[in-house]
Amino acid sequence: YSRTGNTKSVADEIQKNVGGDLFEIKTTNTYPEEHKATTEQAKTEKNNNFRPQLATQVADFSSYDVVFVGYPIWWGTMPMGVFSFLEQNNFAGKTVIPFCTHGGSGLGESISDIKKTLPQANVVQGLALSGSNSRSSQKEIADWLKNIGLVK
Repeated sequence: YSRTGNTKSVADEIQKNVGGDLFEIKTTNTYPEEHKATTEQAKTEKNNNFRPQLATQVADFSSYDVVFVGYPIWWGTMPMGVFSFLEQNNFAGKTVIPFCTHGGSGLGESISDIKKTLPQANVVQGLALSGSNSRSSQKEIADWLKNIGLVK
């Protein structure tokens, strides 16, 4: 899930290193272009525990054993659309590798939220990148992928 393209740039770099398919989580509701209005909408959604309807679905999700889940941090965790995605797919027995872009909060509560949402998944060490540096973080991404054993 990427609103401004920062998280997508990280996903593209991960794919360049490990291969695999890319899938973009999209919701049927749109967010305002203006940053402040988006943050207010995101805050309202979080406070109401709202689960936006998804506009896209992964074809044959069961065929994947390892799933990277990328998102920006909104109000200390994942956007509510990412919660929708996690809740609508069966992650039992899958390895989930979270990564995020943020404005200063790191991974926030997102890892504990993923673990609560996906108790039957193996959630591994996540990566948090500053959104402003995400498009130039190739080395940090490569080092993280080596550290979690996905590349040599």
